[in-house]
Amino acid sequence: MARRPALIGLTGGVASGKSSVARAFDARHPGCVVDADLAARAVVEPGTDGLAAVVATFGAEVLGPDGRLDRAALRARVFADASHRKALEALLHPRIRAWMLARAEAATTPYVVLDIPLLTEGGGRATWPMLDRVVVVDVPLAVQQTRLMARDGVDAALAERMIAAQATRAQRLALADDVIVNLGSLEALGAAVGRLDARWREG
Repeated sequence: MARRPALIGLTGGVASGKSSVARAFDARHPGCVVDADLAARAVVEPGTDGLAAVVATFGAEVLGPDGRLDRAALRARVFADASHRKALEALLHPRIRAWMLARAEAATTPYVVLDIPLLTEGGGRATWPMLDRVVVVDVPLAVQQTRLMARDGVDAALAERMIAAQATRAQRLALADDVIVNLGSLEALGAAVGRLDARWREG
């Protein structure tokens, strides 16, 4: 039986540069990246059991006129009540994992990068025991805040709150097998990805 490609978890805090790292991996091996954000949208498309489960739990008012999920309405519900957020996560996270793993299973690349922004917050290795390695894209908090303010046009106070809502830097780094420190140019980031790519393919 053919050996399955290694499964690499990729994560990083907001504005760390994780998306740029994912693009660099995909440029080397097109199709190797499976995106959790894409999965989260796919599992609640019209006609899916995921959407049916959300409607059964939260009511038809979370649907727009076109029958698609009204994300703003759902967000308002779940962020107003922590128990609603946990209920939504319990519905969607297993479906997101299954969607991602099905795509990973079908991949023909040397390894598969599972791009999981909330890997640490979502239970880490306990939730994702199938991961062979975890890569964390890391930047100091001050750099993260500056980049977030520039990227999203938010003030320092909001940037701090957005960062504080995620896992801490230390919690993410505790999961890491490999760390990409993103303090330089896109070329430097690409070179760091290249070094990991070479090491993994040799292994």
